[in-house]
Amino acid sequence: MNSTLSNSSPTMDTQAAAPMNDPARCQHRFANGKRCRNSASQSHFGLCLNHFTLSAAVGASQQLSHNDSTDFSAELIGDLTDFESAVAINKFLTNLLTLVSKGRITPRRAAVLAYITNQLLHTHRAIDYDDERHSEDEPVNVIMDMPRPIRD
Repeated sequence: MNSTLSNSSPTMDTQAAAPMNDPARCQHRFANGKRCRNSASQSHFGLCLNHFTLSAAVGASQQLSHNDSTDFSAELIGDLTDFESAVAINKFLTNLLTLVSKGRITPRRAAVLAYITNQLLHTHRAIDYDDERHSEDEPVNVIMDMPRPIRD
C-alpha cells in the first residue's frame, strides 16, 4: 500500500548481501582501509588465496633474513680475546651496532647482547670495589723507630 517504504535500489541489495564483517570475505585490508572482496577460506587463515601466498612469501623472507640462531661471533668478537676492560666491551658494542644497522641482527637479539655487556660492566665495577676493600684489610706497616726531625 505504501510504495515509498519499499526501496529496490541495487546498492541496498549489495550492502545487505555483503556486510562489513562478513567472515566469508578475505580479511586483508589495503592501505586505504578497505577489505579485499575475494572469498576467504578457513584453511588460509581467513585470507583469499592471493593474499595468503603473499603473506606466506613475506613471512618466509623475514625468517630467512633474521634467523636468531645464526653465528655472528666472528663479526662481533673479532680479535677480542677477553672482556676484561671497558675498551673491549666498547669494541664489541661498536661491532653490534654495525650489524644491527646493516639489518643482519634483529633489534631483539641486539638488545639481549647489549644487556649482557651491561652486566659485564657492572661486574667490572664490583671486582674493582672488592679489590679496593680487600686492599684496605691488609695490615699497614708502621715504622716506629723513625728519626726525629732536626730542630735547631
